[in-house]
Amino acid sequence: MSESSEPAAVIDLAEARRERLHDIHEARLAKVRDAFEKAFPLPAAPATKKRSQKKKKPKKR
Repeated sequence: MSESSEPAAVIDLAEARRERLHDIHEARLAKVRDAFEKAFPLPAAPATKKRSQKKKKPKKR
């Protein structure tokens, strides 16, 4: 048996748990967003209209 010269990688279990929970919550949130978009679709964005330049009214004194 030969020993490797590299030390074993240290795993931060708390960080791994936080990352898994984050992924789980993100997946759940994505499902909720998809369901919401299906139930309440956003209306199509209206076409932008060119604004006519309004004439400024003179200030009252």
